[in-house]
Amino acid sequence: MGTSGNGDEAAAFRVIQDRLGPMYRDIFFDDNAPRTVVVLPSLSLDQEVLAKISGVHHYEERMLCLLLLLRLPRTEVIFLTSKPVPETIIDYYLHLLPGIPAQHARRRLKLFSCHDGSAIPLTEKLLERPRLLERIRQAISDPDRTHMTCFNVTVRERQLALALDIPLYGCDPDLIDLGSKSGSRKTFRAAGIQLPDGAEDLRDAQDVSDALAALKGRLPELERAVVKLNEGFSGEGNAVFDFRGAPETGSVRQWVDDQVPSLRFESPEMTWELYQEKLKAMQGIVEAFVDGREKRSPSAQIRIDPLGGVQAISTHDQVLGGPNAKIFLGSRFPADAAYRLEIQDLGMRVGEIIAAKGVRGRIGVDFISVRRASGWQHLAIEVNLRKGGTTHTFDMLHFLTDGRYDPERGLFLTQQDQPRYYTASDNLEAEAYRGLTPSDLIDIAALNRLHFHQTTQEGVAFHLVGALSEFGKLGILCIGQTPERAEELRRRTIDVLNKETGNAG
Repeated sequence: MGTSGNGDEAAAFRVIQDRLGPMYRDIFFDDNAPRTVVVLPSLSLDQEVLAKISGVHHYEERMLCLLLLLRLPRTEVIFLTSKPVPETIIDYYLHLLPGIPAQHARRRLKLFSCHDGSAIPLTEKLLERPRLLERIRQAISDPDRTHMTCFNVTVRERQLALALDIPLYGCDPDLIDLGSKSGSRKTFRAAGIQLPDGAEDLRDAQDVSDALAALKGRLPELERAVVKLNEGFSGEGNAVFDFRGAPETGSVRQWVDDQVPSLRFESPEMTWELYQEKLKAMQGIVEAFVDGREKRSPSAQIRIDPLGGVQAISTHDQVLGGPNAKIFLGSRFPADAAYRLEIQDLGMRVGEIIAAKGVRGRIGVDFISVRRASGWQHLAIEVNLRKGGTTHTFDMLHFLTDGRYDPERGLFLTQQDQPRYYTASDNLEAEAYRGLTPSDLIDIAALNRLHFHQTTQEGVAFHLVGALSEFGKLGILCIGQTPERAEELRRRTIDVLNKETGNAG
């Protein structure tokens, strides 16, 4: 998505954003303060890339976890969607609320839908509907106590904030290039953090060939490299180049030129012709493929508050899949004890660098970690200046338990100072699950006691429920008192779903 905008628009946006700092200081830490949160779950990313993800139009539902903000008794939530969310799913979330009657919460929830399932971002749909925007404006009881939270921010989200006259808690779109694949590499260098050898700001296929040939020249033993679009999402803009078979003598350069159209794409629907178009539109990078007998994909989540403060909020080990293990499937919280504090520290260094440049909101920093004889080596891969695949699950843990993250130990603690762990997935998928309605899932969960227990503060919560019937796909969050217990809950949930649907696995 483009990040340019006219100067008047940017200046007007800064005036609105100036309201966020005082609001944060005076309201955010008072659970009983009146406030309104406008939730905009628009995936304002490249739509052709997003289209390769099964059931992606249901990914707006990942931010339904923010309905749990209604546990605060004077908080109102305005939730915006492309298509109406079934009331069954709304009820499911409201009954997860600790200590608040669902009826009380429902009165403070306002739902607005564009009734439009087309493959364009939700934000664009809203901007095209002035009457709907007026109804949203009228639903805001006090603009001085209202802010908007988004999945990611582009100039279109900025325009929506201006149209509603409310600040948004997220990265200014004029700074968004800091979180592109190319911008990430520059940020890592500025922070003094190790990253894979490679090149950035690649504009076309010729640049890619040049970068690959140069990389092979620097690393003669390198067998594979990764090509990434600057604005790829969930690994869908990635491809792998295989150097195996390259001539030992003669021109490697010509061989690379000939082989580049044979890139192995993470998305099975991607073609070389389309990839070239995307490369020219958004640019990209080349990186050495990181190999190792034991390899992990941890990430650090950082919050940069409206006053510029930087806080560590979580670490995860990501679960990756796809042909080259680059597609995000889920996560385990927290990251491995052997390195989670190291990952957290590196994430904080990135956060401090970009906070000084004006970035605000949630960020995620992804790594590849390889066990060497001397210990774990961490190579920084990407900065995400947006909410990510771990945001909604961690928020659910926080809201369900009302606990806190302890950055000294890298653990999440309940109010009784007991640690909690989870395993989560957005991609629990099986053909046999198709046809299950949200009501069916809730019935199955109730009969098999697959729910979150407030007394023990462990159990199972579901998300992406709207994708279940059409795509046979849903998300699960399994919270346990130990990592082993969380994994046990995950396996049991899958076993129950398979048994109930006759799925052989």
